[in-house]
Amino acid sequence: MTITQLYYVLAVAENQNFTKAAEKCFVTQPTLSMQIQKLEEQLEVQIFDRSKKPIELTDVGRKIVNQARNIVNESYRIQDIVDQQKGFIGGEFKLGIIPTVMPTLLPMFLKSFIKKHPKVKLKIEELTTEEIITRINDGHLDAAIAATPLENENIKERVLYFEPFVSYIPKNHRLHGNKKIEISELDINDMLLLEDGHCFRDGVINLCKAFKSNSEDKFQLESGSIETLIKLSNEGLGMTLLPYLHTLDINEKEKENLHFFNDPSPAREVSLIYHKSELKMQIIEALQDVISGIIRGAITFQNVKIISPIVK
Repeated sequence: MTITQLYYVLAVAENQNFTKAAEKCFVTQPTLSMQIQKLEEQLEVQIFDRSKKPIELTDVGRKIVNQARNIVNESYRIQDIVDQQKGFIGGEFKLGIIPTVMPTLLPMFLKSFIKKHPKVKLKIEELTTEEIITRINDGHLDAAIAATPLENENIKERVLYFEPFVSYIPKNHRLHGNKKIEISELDINDMLLLEDGHCFRDGVINLCKAFKSNSEDKFQLESGSIETLIKLSNEGLGMTLLPYLHTLDINEKEKENLHFFNDPSPAREVSLIYHKSELKMQIIEALQDVISGIIRGAITFQNVKIISPIVK
């Protein structure tokens, strides 16, 4: 049994196709198939049910894949140990970022990080929290930036900053005249939300504690972007909540619609998250150092109340 064979097994399990797996592994399909067949013969079990289209794992195959993932990840730790011993911060690093953090945070830290650590090749993807958790567990992401706490036993979290919620209330709205907002004044039924799948949406629902499935409203508007929510709100279709960093880039006229909450301000916790196996920690620590240093001056709120991104 070799690490290479286990790596091929993981590739087939992910792609459910021998040809696609071979392409991902940069080997010929016969080479990959032969190595997997050798492993199956050695173990005297079938890892894959080749009669199914797409290919499926057998019952014992699922158990083997789970263990193979642990072994392959641990094999990477040898290079990790060497890199840390040498003080080397470099190589490919796959980072996921949730959509409501990507457009504001990434421009703030990316240039500084690349300049400070030019040997790191960042591969960045915008992903939902659910996609991030899956990819971290499957070993396809080294780390991610997401709203926490996630309460996932396989994932470790390092808090980067606390970002307050800010109300965006158009002039025709019942709360526009209020200088500051109380959480108890919010009503989910007159609020514009992000589409399902965004953890910021879940945080808003948790904050309101007033979601009603039998709403009497004639319509319910949801959007995939915060910028669209602001435009819809400007049309008088409801209020919305924004992450604080998004409020720094809106124009002066729109800033008149911003209303802060009374203390403690509701906020989301934004963290650098990674698998409990703790691979590539030198790069994770370098990211944390750069981001924390930059964000410290951008968000000065101290008295905040953390809202979980998980719907309760």
